Amino acid sequence: MKKRPLKILEISSYPPPRAGWGMRVYFLKREMEKNGDVCTVLNTGKGRFLTGRDFEPVFSGLDYVKKVFKYRLKGFTVHMHLNGDSPKGFVLTSLALLVSLFTFNRPVITFHAGPLQKYFPQSRAPQLNLLYKFIFSAPRHIICNNDLVKNAIISYGINDKKIVPIQAFSRQYLQFNEIKLPTATEAFFKKCKHIACSYVFFRPEFFIDDMLRATAEILKKEPGFGLIILGSDLGSEAQKELVEELGIASNVLFAGDQDHDAFLTTMSRVQLYWRTPVKDGIASSVL
Repeated sequence: MKKRPLKILEISSYPPPRAGWGMRVYFLKREMEKNGDVCTVLNTGKGRFLTGRDFEPVFSGLDYVKKVFKYRLKGFTVHMHLNGDSPKGFVLTSLALLVSLFTFNRPVITFHAGPLQKYFPQSRAPQLNLLYKFIFSAPRHIICNNDLVKNAIISYGINDKKIVPIQAFSRQYLQFNEIKLPTATEAFFKKCKHIACSYVFFRPEFFIDDMLRATAEILKKEPGFGLIILGSDLGSEAQKELVEELGIASNVLFAGDQDHDAFLTTMSRVQLYWRTPVKDGIASSVL
């Protein structure tokens, strides 16, 4: 008897730009489709307004609710992605859970990142206990990164049997085709003798200013050193000004958001991968 295909609505950020959750969903979508299942992504990330891509765009809060309803009525199971850092994520998750329950289906959620987040666990945001109780009680299954996160979720009074730790890493992260890099990147490799690369978002928790100042100090002893900064350059104006102030512009390349093959080709050719955040999830830097 032929297996009935699964129909899953992934609600998550999604490339572009490329980031930890989005790439996880990207690989999941490809694997499901390869197996004959149906996977549609409702993009709630920075690229959510783009059209003509392999995801459903989201233009407003009302549009979001309409599309969750639309796919539920088509028989899709909702798989919601969130973490403990984003109030917007709590709102979007609550809406998706309510739509699922109103249409007589219990969703699945993946709770990303580690055991210490801005509003997680209970000790960090006790005022949100009732909200978390709902978010963790409504789904049929909860996926998280590790046992530490699982235990923190259990502390909200959640049945441990429905919580499944799955490390945020798979073999697909390491599969790539080595390619010729953009002209500016290839020129940078020819110019600099020793090169490090770093994947960033231009947010305080990435400590980019500290990394750039450290680069300036390295260059005093090793003039052939170079730093390639990967990732969307949204919000990078202050750091680009700092590079000019420090006089290191010729040794720092803002390479921007790269596709998977270009990202790993770059990583395979540098001598050092420089990771600065202090509270990553598991292997989220391997894109």
